[in-house]
Amino acid sequence: MQHDEVIWQVIGHVNCSFRAKTKTQDFCRNEYNVTGLCNRSSCPLANSRYATIKEDNGRCYLLMKTIERAHSPKNLWQKIRLKKNYAAALEQLDQHLQYWPKFLVHKNKQRFTKITQYLIRMRRLEVKARPKLVGINRKLEKVERKREAKAEVAAHLEKSIETELLKRLQSGTYGDIYNFPLAQYEKVLDTQEVKETEREEEDLGEEFVAGDEDDEEEEEEEVRGALSTGRSRA
Repeated sequence: MQHDEVIWQVIGHVNCSFRAKTKTQDFCRNEYNVTGLCNRSSCPLANSRYATIKEDNGRCYLLMKTIERAHSPKNLWQKIRLKKNYAAALEQLDQHLQYWPKFLVHKNKQRFTKITQYLIRMRRLEVKARPKLVGINRKLEKVERKREAKAEVAAHLEKSIETELLKRLQSGTYGDIYNFPLAQYEKVLDTQEVKETEREEEDLGEEFVAGDEDDEEEEEEEVRGALSTGRSRA
């Protein structure tokens, strides 16, 4: 036989594993507590007749405990699914808790209202477009930053080697010795070959134009000579 007062004397004044003490008030961590407070009327262990509201995957359920089911802990709580419509669910609460204490009826309605409000807020937040948060591996990011810094230093070093090598090749510092870094040396040679070919094409174009001018002058002199001979004969 269950004695509610004896149970409360033990867990209320001695020790309870669900109690969370604070400076101002004591709270209850039991999932079946309808208010979340640690007191005689709200304790689900010290009341043989108790009711609460629970939410599971967006649906609310009414859980009722009576003294007749105390011998079977497996079937201690009767589970009743409430309707999605708020007004219809309140009518269900009034129907099932018709002869229950008014304190439990009021607290269950209050808890059901609170759960319904946060479910509505959850649905609204799911509809809104929100940025997706992605976790960052700090060690990997640190390694990548070091690699980028090394790559930048190497890139600047290659450019400085190329410019310095080009200057020394143009000034003839090394003479006939060409023992340089192969990649930079080939690149510099390619640039020099391109410049030399461009210069040769420009020189050839100028020579061709100069020869054409001489030929035109000779043709003009021949035409003038033929005209002068024709006039003298006449």
